[in-house]
Amino acid sequence: MTQALPSEMTAILCDGYGPPDVLRPERVPVPNPGSGEILVEVVSAGVNRPDVLQRKGSYPPPPGVTEIPGLEIAGRVVARGPGASRFQEGDLVCALVAGGGYAEFCVVPEPQALPLPPGIPLETAGAVPETFFTVWTNVFERGRLAPGETFLVHGGSSGIGVTAIQLAKAFGAKVFTTVGSIEKAEACRRLGADLAILYREQDFVAAVKAATNGRGVDLILDMVGGDYVARNMDAAAVEGRIVQIAWLCGSTVKADFTKLMVKRLIWTGSTLRPRTVQEKGAIARALEEKIWPLFAEGRLTVPVYRTFPLDRAAEAHALMETSTHIGKLVLLTGRSGLRPAMGGAESGSKAGSGSRGRTKQERPGGGEGPPRLDVRAPSDTADGGGHRTDHLYQIYRRSDQGGRGR
Repeated sequence: MTQALPSEMTAILCDGYGPPDVLRPERVPVPNPGSGEILVEVVSAGVNRPDVLQRKGSYPPPPGVTEIPGLEIAGRVVARGPGASRFQEGDLVCALVAGGGYAEFCVVPEPQALPLPPGIPLETAGAVPETFFTVWTNVFERGRLAPGETFLVHGGSSGIGVTAIQLAKAFGAKVFTTVGSIEKAEACRRLGADLAILYREQDFVAAVKAATNGRGVDLILDMVGGDYVARNMDAAAVEGRIVQIAWLCGSTVKADFTKLMVKRLIWTGSTLRPRTVQEKGAIARALEEKIWPLFAEGRLTVPVYRTFPLDRAAEAHALMETSTHIGKLVLLTGRSGLRPAMGGAESGSKAGSGSRGRTKQERPGGGEGPPRLDVRAPSDTADGGGHRTDHLYQIYRRSDQGGRGR
């Protein structure tokens, strides 16, 4: 029997553009799925840098897309539009969306949805799609990373970074990364990085040249831009590739591009949000075929640094802008309607709760999965009469459940 859906939901909207506190919870109508779409009752939604840019007014949603921020979710299918046939009501999914993730319900083009990664609970799975879609299409499809090659990813402790390190290592590359602190360097090494470079103290060009006997790296994934553009060309090997996915330090640069010709470099880039449903669906199928088995084997983890109730999205944005986190930040809606679909398990503040979670990740057939990372979020006191529980789930994370989102 189809579940009766509420007419309204809580969603996060921007009260103008500006600092994190322009993000406000509001009551809005529950959307209806259109042709080829499914409606998902959201349990978790990842927080990403593009959400911050949207809040500031510099990354508007594509035409026709909701103003509600949020590019990735996990939850339960509760309704289907005409032509949606793969997933049934009650199925647990994670999905990439062009917007609308910061809400209790979200419409998803069905091709962009995936079954939950094996072993990853709903409370964590909302942190998967955006970074895995981005890394797969840019590192492996556009960047053509091959086993035995060298790979440099800037910002190794970011959501993109922790994903890129793991995937590049899983597919046989030698992995280098740049980070801003010793704590972040240690975390990246535990995820598989062969070399973590403290960019404030070391010249990453010299460091990767030394690590490659002067050759340079085969592939660079860059979201920094600015003066890194010229330095990336210096760090790249002859016939190396550089993939640009963001411009945190500016897209207007002055550089000597002679090296681009002399070293026969390929410098390319891409965006994900404006792509068609068909293009995103093709990436989703590639992930399901190539990456989901690695989750089943216990070779991948989803490092979540801290979670927040949906109605405290502003706090998550404020933390993201400090760049002190390691891994992902996640919003939890506190939707209790998911409990029956999770085998009756309680869906409380711990990421390891629920029938799909594991307190200790194990490989199928026995043996432990990837090492947990003891990455501790800053100690502070919960406000608003809430409570906090510190625990380990794959990576040490801080669960901030001081008051559920409605």
